[in-house]
Amino acid sequence: MKTKVRYITLGILLCLVWLTQSIPALGATYSQTVYPRISYVLSFFSNCFPFAIGDLFIFLSIVGVIAYPIYGRIKKVRWRKILLRDAEYLAWVYVWFYLAWGLNYSQPNFYQRTHIPYTAYTPENFKRFLNDYIDSLNQSFVPVEGIHEEEVRDEAVKLYTQLSGNLGVHRPLHPNPRVKTMLFTPFISMVGVTGSMGPFFCEFTLNGDLLPINYPSTYTHELAHLLGISSEAEANFYAYQVCTRSQVAGIRFSGYFSILNHVLGNARRLLSKEEYAVLMTRIRPEVMQLAKKNQEYWMAKYSPLVGDVQDWIYDLYLKGNKIESGRQNYSEVVGLLISYQEWNNN
Repeated sequence: MKTKVRYITLGILLCLVWLTQSIPALGATYSQTVYPRISYVLSFFSNCFPFAIGDLFIFLSIVGVIAYPIYGRIKKVRWRKILLRDAEYLAWVYVWFYLAWGLNYSQPNFYQRTHIPYTAYTPENFKRFLNDYIDSLNQSFVPVEGIHEEEVRDEAVKLYTQLSGNLGVHRPLHPNPRVKTMLFTPFISMVGVTGSMGPFFCEFTLNGDLLPINYPSTYTHELAHLLGISSEAEANFYAYQVCTRSQVAGIRFSGYFSILNHVLGNARRLLSKEEYAVLMTRIRPEVMQLAKKNQEYWMAKYSPLVGDVQDWIYDLYLKGNKIESGRQNYSEVVGLLISYQEWNNN
């Protein structure tokens, strides 16, 4: 009887997830009214622990799913029963992931939430954005020599609260959101990940190897995910908006610096070789030197083999959750910034 009730409950929850993914109105309702309540409860619970319980849960789940068939065969459990139990457990994890956070992938996109019209790339508006960005990047440069966690947290909470009304993002539910260090930092650095959103317990984590220049922008990026933002481009956009509005010079420069690679990647595709060469001469030498050191630092920790596997899996994951561009979604922050700039100017 208990097994039957469990299966019926699981079936109902699976149908609820699939309906929410299929019906836009349900996706909007989830992101606007349901998720904030779930996030408040789960993050309050996870904040009671000094370590990332989501990382531990994922690790133990992987170990359990792999080890249970071995244990089951030792106990002479039939393969059919072993596989059925593993499949049921994975189905519960699937439901938990989507109900706790993952259904944010079904919410209206940035343009729908903010009513900012989409602006297509043109040579004129891209160059206009590029000129303004390079000027701001150069002017904002300061040496960032230390990580000031409380200062970053306070600025992030204050500025997300200010932006929430106009830019389609929830305000922080807790005055002191607790960021945690990833449990498996050395491995995480091998795959080139600097932070993550822990969906099962609504906690966000940062790579323990983060450099001071990376910390503010990564913190605000992952906090955006905790606030219900699923798109990587949108999380980059909000991190940029928060950091570049800060009165703290190091946080402001981190915001501008955080999208430099995305901007240069777009410039390589859209500008002629001559224009791109001129662009590179406009960037302060101190900024380019910092970018080079930052790349060398992370590449020294990166494993191409492990990183390629992670990239492939994450690309499939994003595409399976309505992010059609996959990992290229990160660089689409430039399109959001151009649309925002054109709307703001008009």
